[in-house]
Amino acid sequence: MTVRLFVGNLPYQATEAELREHFSAVAPPSQIVMPVDRETGRPRGFAFVDFADRPVAEEVIRRFDGQPFKGRPLAISEARGREERGPGARPAGPPPPRFDADGIPVPAPPRPAGRTFGPDARPKGARPIKRKGEQKPKGPIKERPISRLFEVNDDSTEDPADFDDPATKAADEQVEEDES
Repeated sequence: MTVRLFVGNLPYQATEAELREHFSAVAPPSQIVMPVDRETGRPRGFAFVDFADRPVAEEVIRRFDGQPFKGRPLAISEARGREERGPGARPAGPPPPRFDADGIPVPAPPRPAGRTFGPDARPKGARPIKRKGEQKPKGPIKERPISRLFEVNDDSTEDPADFDDPATKAADEQVEEDES
């Protein structure tokens, strides 16, 4: 029975041939799977290595776990099955097949080409939908020119002497008392 090992902390430039050669010191692996990133095509930094016998796999774990490989210490453990992992996001890919009451497969609805996520975007140039009771500003707030708070009138016919000034009035009253 084959035993699958998880090999983590792999250098990104490691190749399958180098990994096979590294583990061949104990026994040649029967299969090596190095997942790559879908978008970049670069290795993801881990691999799954299958060995034919359990004692050989345990020897590989004992011998190579924590040992450096191309400058990085490897993290090697027995791989867990997918069903043992906790709940998470649904795996990517096509939806599971549907069957009607008679057991006949029902075809999946067609997907739009190139887009498999989110709602459709509003067409360019279309006006936004106004909802009832919704008030939005119609643009930036316009600034009004600022005027002075008071107006100085230099053309006044009023004589400045007629102005009632309490400071000068007290001084004038003092002078009148002294003269009398």
